[in-house]
Amino acid sequence: MKIGFDAKRYYHNQTGLGNYSRTLVGGLQKLFPNDEYVLYDEGSLTRTFSLGKKAAKDGCDIFHGLSNEIPFDLSNTQHLSSNTHYPRSIVTIHDVAWLTFPDMYHWADRKIYNWKYGSSCRRADKVIAISESTKNDVIRFYGVKEENVKVIYQPVQEYYYTPLPDETCDRLITEHFGKDGLPPFILYVGSINSRKNLLGALQALALIPKENRPLLLIIGNGREYRKECEAFIAKHSLEAFTRIETNIHNNQLLQALYTRALLFIYPSFYEGFGLPVVEAALQQTPVITTTVSSLPEAAGPDACLIDPHAKDAAEQMAWHIDRLCGDRALAISIGQKMEAYARRMFTPEVLTRQVRELYLNEK
Repeated sequence: MKIGFDAKRYYHNQTGLGNYSRTLVGGLQKLFPNDEYVLYDEGSLTRTFSLGKKAAKDGCDIFHGLSNEIPFDLSNTQHLSSNTHYPRSIVTIHDVAWLTFPDMYHWADRKIYNWKYGSSCRRADKVIAISESTKNDVIRFYGVKEENVKVIYQPVQEYYYTPLPDETCDRLITEHFGKDGLPPFILYVGSINSRKNLLGALQALALIPKENRPLLLIIGNGREYRKECEAFIAKHSLEAFTRIETNIHNNQLLQALYTRALLFIYPSFYEGFGLPVVEAALQQTPVITTTVSSLPEAAGPDACLIDPHAKDAAEQMAWHIDRLCGDRALAISIGQKMEAYARRMFTPEVLTRQVRELYLNEK
Protein backbone atom coordinates (compact mmCIF):
# COMPACT_ATOMS: atom_id res chain seq x y z
CA MET A 1 0.00 0.00 0.00
CA LYS A 2 1.24 3.48 -0.89
CA ILE A 3 0.16 6.40 1.29
CA GLY A 4 0.70 10.06 0.49
CA PHE A 5 0.68 12.70 3.21
CA ASP A 6 0.30 16.45 3.18
CA ALA A 7 3.49 16.96 5.18
CA LYS A 8 3.60 20.76 5.51
CA ARG A 9 3.20 20.63 9.29
CA TYR A 10 5.43 17.54 9.49
CA TYR A 11 8.36 19.61 8.26
CA HIS A 12 7.55 23.14 9.38
CA ASN A 13 5.60 23.04 12.66
CA GLN A 14 7.30 22.18 15.95
CA THR A 15 4.16 22.12 18.12
CA GLY A 16 0.79 20.34 18.07
CA LEU A 17 0.05 19.69 14.39
CA GLY A 18 3.68 19.00 13.62
CA ASN A 19 4.01 16.61 16.55
CA TYR A 20 0.85 14.78 15.46
CA SER A 21 2.19 14.41 11.92
CA ARG A 22 5.65 13.21 12.91
CA THR A 23 4.39 10.84 15.61
CA LEU A 24 1.79 9.23 13.36
CA VAL A 25 3.99 8.87 10.28
CA GLY A 26 6.92 7.66 12.39
CA GLY A 27 4.69 5.07 14.05
CA LEU A 28 3.41 3.81 10.70
CA GLN A 29 6.92 3.52 9.30
CA LYS A 30 8.01 1.57 12.36
CA LEU A 31 5.06 -0.84 12.51
CA PHE A 32 4.42 -1.26 8.78
CA PRO A 33 7.79 -0.93 7.02
CA ASN A 34 6.54 -2.69 3.87
CA ASP A 35 4.12 0.11 3.05
CA GLU A 36 5.38 3.03 0.97
CA TYR A 37 5.11 6.56 2.38
CA VAL A 38 5.29 9.76 0.34
CA LEU A 39 5.68 13.03 2.25
CA TYR A 40 4.58 16.00 0.16
CA ASP A 41 6.01 19.38 1.09
CA GLU A 42 4.53 21.53 -1.64
CA GLY A 43 4.01 25.21 -2.25
CA SER A 44 0.72 26.76 -1.22
CA LEU A 45 -1.03 26.67 -4.58
CA THR A 46 -0.08 23.05 -5.36
CA ARG A 47 -0.90 21.95 -1.83
CA THR A 48 -4.36 23.54 -1.97
CA PHE A 49 -5.48 22.90 -5.54
CA SER A 50 -3.55 20.15 -7.36
CA LEU A 51 -1.77 17.85 -4.92
CA GLY A 52 -4.39 15.16 -5.42
CA LYS A 53 -3.47 14.83 -9.09
CA LYS A 54 0.20 14.59 -8.16
CA ALA A 55 -0.54 11.84 -5.61
CA ALA A 56 -2.60 10.02 -8.25
CA LYS A 57 0.28 10.24 -10.74
CA ASP A 58 2.61 8.84 -8.06
CA GLY A 59 0.32 5.84 -7.60
CA CYS A 60 -0.85 6.56 -4.05
CA ASP A 61 -3.69 4.37 -2.80
CA ILE A 62 -4.48 6.69 0.12
CA PHE A 63 -3.97 10.41 0.56
CA HIS A 64 -4.03 11.58 4.20
CA GLY A 65 -4.38 15.27 5.02
CA LEU A 66 -2.77 15.38 8.45
CA SER A 67 -3.79 18.91 9.40
CA ASN A 68 -7.44 19.71 8.69
CA GLU A 69 -7.44 19.74 4.89
CA ILE A 70 -7.09 17.84 1.64
CA PRO A 71 -6.47 19.44 -1.78
CA PHE A 72 -9.48 20.63 -3.73
CA ASP A 73 -8.82 18.18 -6.55
CA LEU A 74 -9.74 15.26 -4.30
CA SER A 75 -13.31 14.28 -3.53
CA ASN A 76 -15.21 11.23 -2.33
CA THR A 77 -16.95 10.84 -5.72
CA GLN A 78 -13.91 11.41 -7.90
CA HIS A 79 -13.07 7.76 -8.43
CA LEU A 80 -16.54 7.32 -9.96
CA SER A 81 -16.20 10.10 -12.52
CA SER A 82 -12.54 10.02 -13.58
CA ASN A 83 -10.42 7.62 -15.58
CA THR A 84 -7.44 8.59 -13.41
CA HIS A 85 -6.82 6.38 -10.39
CA TYR A 86 -7.16 9.01 -7.69
CA PRO A 87 -6.32 7.93 -4.14
CA ARG A 88 -8.99 7.58 -1.52
CA SER A 89 -8.83 10.53 0.85
CA ILE A 90 -8.70 10.86 4.62
CA VAL A 91 -8.47 14.10 6.58
CA THR A 92 -7.64 14.52 10.25
CA ILE A 93 -9.59 17.31 11.91
CA HIS A 94 -8.00 18.53 15.12
CA ASP A 95 -10.55 21.13 16.19
CA VAL A 96 -12.88 23.81 14.82
CA ALA A 97 -11.75 26.59 17.14
CA TRP A 98 -12.38 29.25 14.47
CA LEU A 99 -16.08 28.41 14.91
CA THR A 100 -16.23 27.69 18.64
CA PHE A 101 -13.88 30.49 19.68
CA PRO A 102 -14.11 33.01 16.80
CA ASP A 103 -12.80 36.00 18.77
CA MET A 104 -9.29 34.56 18.52
CA TYR A 105 -9.27 34.68 14.72
CA HIS A 106 -9.29 37.49 12.19
CA TRP A 107 -12.51 37.46 10.13
CA ALA A 108 -10.57 36.65 6.94
CA ASP A 109 -8.90 33.65 8.59
CA ARG A 110 -12.27 32.39 9.79
CA LYS A 111 -13.64 32.59 6.25
CA ILE A 112 -10.61 30.79 4.78
CA TYR A 113 -10.58 28.04 7.42
CA ASN A 114 -14.30 27.47 7.06
CA TRP A 115 -13.97 27.27 3.29
CA LYS A 116 -10.94 24.98 3.18
CA TYR A 117 -11.53 22.78 6.22
CA GLY A 118 -15.31 22.50 5.94
CA SER A 119 -14.98 21.55 2.29
CA SER A 120 -12.30 18.99 3.16
CA CYS A 121 -14.59 17.32 5.70
CA ARG A 122 -17.35 17.00 3.13
CA ARG A 123 -15.11 15.84 0.27
CA ALA A 124 -12.98 13.30 2.12
CA ASP A 125 -13.87 9.62 2.04
CA LYS A 126 -13.31 9.51 5.79
CA VAL A 127 -12.68 12.07 8.53
CA ILE A 128 -10.48 11.22 11.50
CA ALA A 129 -11.52 13.28 14.54
CA ILE A 130 -8.98 13.34 17.36
CA SER A 131 -11.71 13.25 20.03
CA GLU A 132 -15.41 12.55 20.44
CA SER A 133 -15.84 16.28 21.03
CA THR A 134 -14.25 17.12 17.68
CA LYS A 135 -16.36 14.44 15.99
CA ASN A 136 -19.50 16.05 17.34
CA ASP A 137 -18.31 19.47 16.12
CA VAL A 138 -17.61 18.15 12.61
CA ILE A 139 -21.08 16.62 12.41
CA ARG A 140 -22.78 19.69 13.91
CA PHE A 141 -21.04 22.42 11.94
CA TYR A 142 -20.35 20.71 8.61
CA GLY A 143 -23.17 18.21 8.27
CA VAL A 144 -20.87 15.21 7.80
CA LYS A 145 -22.60 11.87 8.28
CA GLU A 146 -21.69 10.19 11.55
CA GLU A 147 -20.59 6.99 9.81
CA ASN A 148 -18.00 9.00 7.86
CA VAL A 149 -16.25 10.25 11.02
CA LYS A 150 -13.91 7.96 12.95
CA VAL A 151 -12.52 8.94 16.35
CA ILE A 152 -8.83 8.05 16.66
CA TYR A 153 -7.10 9.83 19.49
CA GLN A 154 -3.92 11.82 18.97
CA PRO A 155 -0.82 9.79 19.82
CA VAL A 156 1.55 11.24 22.38
CA GLN A 157 5.23 11.32 21.47
CA GLU A 158 6.76 8.05 22.60
CA TYR A 159 9.41 9.44 24.94
CA TYR A 160 6.68 10.55 27.35
CA TYR A 161 6.02 6.86 28.07
CA THR A 162 9.51 6.37 29.53
CA PRO A 163 9.86 8.08 32.95
CA LEU A 164 12.94 10.21 33.45
CA PRO A 165 15.26 9.23 36.34
CA ASP A 166 15.37 11.68 39.24
CA GLU A 167 18.98 12.58 38.57
CA THR A 168 18.17 13.42 34.94
CA CYS A 169 15.29 15.68 36.00
CA ASP A 170 17.53 17.45 38.52
CA ARG A 171 20.34 17.91 36.01
CA LEU A 172 18.11 19.30 33.26
CA ILE A 173 16.33 21.74 35.56
CA THR A 174 19.61 22.93 37.09
CA GLU A 175 21.19 23.41 33.66
CA HIS A 176 18.34 25.65 32.56
CA PHE A 177 17.33 27.44 35.76
CA GLY A 178 20.65 27.62 37.58
CA LYS A 179 22.13 25.85 40.59
CA ASP A 180 19.22 26.84 42.83
CA GLY A 181 16.76 25.19 40.46
CA LEU A 182 13.10 25.97 41.10
CA PRO A 183 11.01 26.28 44.25
CA PRO A 184 7.94 24.01 44.51
CA PHE A 185 5.85 24.87 41.45
CA ILE A 186 2.68 24.13 39.55
CA LEU A 187 2.86 24.04 35.77
CA TYR A 188 1.00 25.46 32.78
CA VAL A 189 2.07 24.52 29.22
CA GLY A 190 0.42 26.07 26.17
CA SER A 191 -0.08 29.19 24.14
CA ILE A 192 -0.96 32.30 26.10
CA ASN A 193 -4.24 33.22 24.46
CA SER A 194 -7.82 33.80 25.53
CA ARG A 195 -9.00 30.30 24.60
CA LYS A 196 -6.44 28.68 26.91
CA ASN A 197 -7.66 30.83 29.83
CA LEU A 198 -4.38 31.33 31.66
CA LEU A 199 -6.05 34.28 33.36
CA GLY A 200 -8.33 31.80 35.13
CA ALA A 201 -5.31 30.09 36.67
CA LEU A 202 -3.89 33.45 37.76
CA GLN A 203 -7.19 34.40 39.37
CA ALA A 204 -7.10 31.14 41.31
CA LEU A 205 -3.49 31.72 42.34
CA ALA A 206 -4.38 35.15 43.73
CA LEU A 207 -7.00 33.57 46.01
CA ILE A 208 -4.52 31.23 47.73
CA PRO A 209 -2.97 32.61 50.94
CA LYS A 210 0.63 33.72 50.41
CA GLU A 211 1.99 31.19 52.89
CA ASN A 212 0.48 28.34 50.82
CA ARG A 213 0.90 29.84 47.36
CA PRO A 214 3.20 27.88 44.98
CA LEU A 215 5.06 29.27 42.01
CA LEU A 216 3.08 29.06 38.77
CA LEU A 217 5.56 28.19 36.02
CA ILE A 218 4.13 29.17 32.64
CA ILE A 219 5.64 27.57 29.52
CA GLY A 220 4.38 29.41 26.46
CA ASN A 221 4.01 32.74 24.75
CA GLY A 222 1.43 35.11 23.37
CA ARG A 223 0.79 38.73 22.47
CA GLU A 224 -2.21 40.81 23.54
CA TYR A 225 -3.56 38.22 25.95
CA ARG A 226 -0.14 37.86 27.54
CA LYS A 227 -0.18 41.59 28.25
CA GLU A 228 -3.56 41.17 29.92
CA CYS A 229 -2.17 38.37 32.08
CA GLU A 230 0.92 40.40 33.00
CA ALA A 231 -1.29 43.32 33.98
CA PHE A 232 -3.23 41.01 36.32
CA ILE A 233 0.03 39.72 37.80
CA ALA A 234 1.19 43.27 38.51
CA LYS A 235 -2.17 44.39 39.93
CA HIS A 236 -2.31 41.49 42.37
CA SER A 237 1.40 41.48 43.26
CA LEU A 238 1.97 37.98 41.89
CA GLU A 239 5.41 38.65 40.41
CA ALA A 240 7.15 36.47 43.00
CA PHE A 241 4.68 33.65 42.36
CA THR A 242 4.74 33.50 38.55
CA ARG A 243 7.42 32.86 35.96
CA ILE A 244 6.91 32.88 32.18
CA GLU A 245 9.35 30.83 30.11
CA THR A 246 9.25 31.21 26.33
CA ASN A 247 12.43 29.34 25.41
CA ILE A 248 11.86 25.74 26.52
CA HIS A 249 12.79 23.89 23.33
CA ASN A 250 14.33 20.80 24.94
CA ASN A 251 11.71 18.04 25.03
CA GLN A 252 13.50 16.24 27.85
CA LEU A 253 13.51 19.42 29.92
CA LEU A 254 9.78 19.81 29.36
CA GLN A 255 9.26 16.22 30.45
CA ALA A 256 11.37 16.90 33.54
CA LEU A 257 9.17 19.90 34.38
CA TYR A 258 6.02 17.81 34.01
CA THR A 259 7.61 15.24 36.31
CA ARG A 260 8.69 17.70 38.99
CA ALA A 261 5.51 19.81 39.02
CA LEU A 262 3.25 19.52 42.06
CA LEU A 263 0.35 19.57 39.61
CA PHE A 264 -0.49 20.59 36.06
CA ILE A 265 -3.19 23.21 35.45
CA TYR A 266 -4.94 23.60 32.11
CA PRO A 267 -8.07 25.78 32.45
CA SER A 268 -8.90 25.94 28.73
CA PHE A 269 -12.29 26.96 27.36
CA TYR A 270 -11.94 24.70 24.31
CA GLU A 271 -9.57 22.00 23.00
CA GLY A 272 -9.67 19.59 20.10
CA PHE A 273 -7.84 17.12 22.32
CA GLY A 274 -5.64 18.65 25.05
CA LEU A 275 -2.33 16.89 24.52
CA PRO A 276 -0.48 18.55 27.46
CA VAL A 277 -2.99 16.96 29.84
CA VAL A 278 -1.95 13.49 28.65
CA GLU A 279 1.74 14.41 28.69
CA ALA A 280 1.42 15.46 32.33
CA ALA A 281 -0.62 12.40 33.29
CA LEU A 282 2.03 10.08 31.83
CA GLN A 283 4.50 11.56 34.34
CA GLN A 284 2.05 10.75 37.19
CA THR A 285 1.36 14.46 37.72
CA PRO A 286 -2.19 15.26 38.89
CA VAL A 287 -4.15 17.56 36.58
CA ILE A 288 -6.64 20.35 37.12
CA THR A 289 -8.53 21.02 33.91
CA THR A 290 -12.05 21.78 32.71
CA THR A 291 -15.30 20.03 31.89
CA VAL A 292 -15.53 21.41 28.35
CA SER A 293 -14.98 19.97 24.86
CA SER A 294 -12.46 17.11 24.75
CA LEU A 295 -10.71 17.71 28.07
CA PRO A 296 -12.66 15.14 30.12
CA GLU A 297 -11.70 12.57 27.45
CA ALA A 298 -8.03 13.49 27.61
CA ALA A 299 -7.89 13.70 31.41
CA GLY A 300 -10.03 10.73 32.41
CA PRO A 301 -12.22 10.18 35.47
CA ASP A 302 -9.64 10.94 38.16
CA ALA A 303 -8.63 14.47 37.12
CA CYS A 304 -9.90 17.54 38.97
CA LEU A 305 -12.45 19.04 36.58
CA ILE A 306 -14.03 22.48 36.91
CA ASP A 307 -16.54 24.38 34.79
CA PRO A 308 -14.52 27.35 33.46
CA HIS A 309 -17.71 29.33 32.88
CA ALA A 310 -18.95 28.97 36.46
CA LYS A 311 -19.05 32.10 38.60
CA ASP A 312 -16.90 30.38 41.20
CA ALA A 313 -14.46 28.79 38.72
CA ALA A 314 -11.46 30.61 40.24
CA GLU A 315 -12.50 29.55 43.75
CA GLN A 316 -12.83 25.94 42.63
CA MET A 317 -9.40 25.99 41.00
CA ALA A 318 -7.85 27.60 44.06
CA TRP A 319 -9.38 24.94 46.30
CA HIS A 320 -7.98 22.12 44.14
CA ILE A 321 -4.53 23.75 43.97
CA ASP A 322 -4.39 24.24 47.73
CA ARG A 323 -5.63 20.71 48.41
CA LEU A 324 -3.21 18.95 46.03
CA CYS A 325 -0.20 21.03 47.06
CA GLY A 326 -0.94 20.37 50.72
CA ASP A 327 -1.67 16.64 50.50
CA ARG A 328 1.18 14.84 48.78
CA ALA A 329 -0.36 11.39 49.26
CA LEU A 330 -3.55 12.51 47.51
CA ALA A 331 -1.57 14.08 44.66
CA ILE A 332 0.45 10.88 44.15
CA SER A 333 -2.70 8.75 44.19
CA ILE A 334 -4.46 10.90 41.59
CA GLY A 335 -1.32 11.04 39.44
CA GLN A 336 -0.96 7.26 39.43
CA LYS A 337 -4.60 6.76 38.43
CA MET A 338 -4.30 9.33 35.67
CA GLU A 339 -1.17 7.67 34.33
CA ALA A 340 -2.92 4.30 34.18
CA TYR A 341 -5.81 5.84 32.24
CA ALA A 342 -3.46 7.62 29.80
CA ARG A 343 -1.47 4.46 29.11
CA ARG A 344 -4.66 2.48 28.55
CA MET A 345 -6.35 5.01 26.26
CA PHE A 346 -3.51 6.66 24.34
CA THR A 347 -0.92 4.00 23.58
CA PRO A 348 0.77 5.09 20.32
CA GLU A 349 0.95 1.59 18.85
CA VAL A 350 -2.78 0.98 19.33
CA LEU A 351 -3.72 4.37 17.84
CA THR A 352 -1.35 3.89 14.90
CA ARG A 353 -2.84 0.48 14.14
CA GLN A 354 -6.31 2.06 14.15
CA VAL A 355 -5.21 4.52 11.46
CA ARG A 356 -3.65 1.72 9.38
CA GLU A 357 -6.88 -0.29 9.65
CA LEU A 358 -8.81 2.71 8.35
CA TYR A 359 -6.41 2.91 5.37
CA LEU A 360 -7.05 -0.75 4.57
CA ASN A 361 -10.81 -0.33 4.78
CA GLU A 362 -10.67 2.63 2.39
CA LYS A 363 -8.12 1.21 -0.06
